[in-house]
Amino acid sequence: MGRLLLALVTILIGSAGTNGLTNYLDCGIDAAMRRTNHRALPSKRIYPPEKVLPLNIGLVIIGLVLAWFLHPLCFIAGLVGTIAAVVWRKRAICVFPQGMIASCAPVLIGWFAINPSFSWELVLLCILIAFWLPLHVWSVMIAHREDYINAGLTFFPMSRETGEAVNVLLVFSLVLGVAAITLYFIGGFALLYLIVASLLTILMIYATSRLVISSASQDAWRLYRLSAFPYLGLIFLTMCLDIWLL
Repeated sequence: MGRLLLALVTILIGSAGTNGLTNYLDCGIDAAMRRTNHRALPSKRIYPPEKVLPLNIGLVIIGLVLAWFLHPLCFIAGLVGTIAAVVWRKRAICVFPQGMIASCAPVLIGWFAINPSFSWELVLLCILIAFWLPLHVWSVMIAHREDYINAGLTFFPMSRETGEAVNVLLVFSLVLGVAAITLYFIGGFALLYLIVASLLTILMIYATSRLVISSASQDAWRLYRLSAFPYLGLIFLTMCLDIWLL
C-alpha cells in the first residue's frame, strides 16, 4: 500500500509540474482564444508568466527523483513523457506522436512501480490511452474550430473540412472500443468490467457516429465531455473496483 501511495504522489507531482510547463508554453495561444483566455497566465492573474517556472520545474524534478526511487523504468517513462510534452511539441501533427507518449507516461510509471515488467495488458492500456487522446483533443478543437483557426492553429483537424476530420474520429472510437474490451480477456477482469466497458464503448461509438452525421459543434462538444468523463474515468475506476472485488 505504501508503494502504491508513493506512485500516486509521484504521478500527481510530475503531472502537475509538466502541465504547468505546457500552460506556460501555450500562454500566447491561450490568450488569443476565447475558450482559454480566462486562464491564470493569459488573463495575467499570474504576471509575468515566468513566475510559474521555478515551481513547475521544481515539481518536475521532484517527480523524476521519486520516479527513480520507485524504479529506473519509472524514471525513464517520466523523463520521456516530460520531454515529449514540453520539448517536442508543435513539431508534428497535433497529439501525434508526442501527446500520446506524454499521456502514456503516468500509466507506465504506475505500472512499473508495482510490476516492473512488460506485458500485453500494459500494451493494451497504452493503446487505450493513445486512441482516447485524439478523440478527447480533436473533438474540442472541432467544437471550437473558428476559435483555434483565429488563434493561428492550422494543424489537424483544422487543416481539414469538419466533415472529413470527424471520419477519422469514428475509426479511433472503434479501435478504442476494441482495446477496452480486449483488456477484459487479457487482463483477467471480472464481468463487471466487461459490462461497463461495453456500455461505454457503445456510447462512445454512438456519440462519434452522431458527430459524423451532423458535423455540428454541439455534437463535437458532447463527444469531448463523454471522452473526458465518464469514459476514461469510469474505465479505470471499474478496473480498480474489479480488482478490489476479486
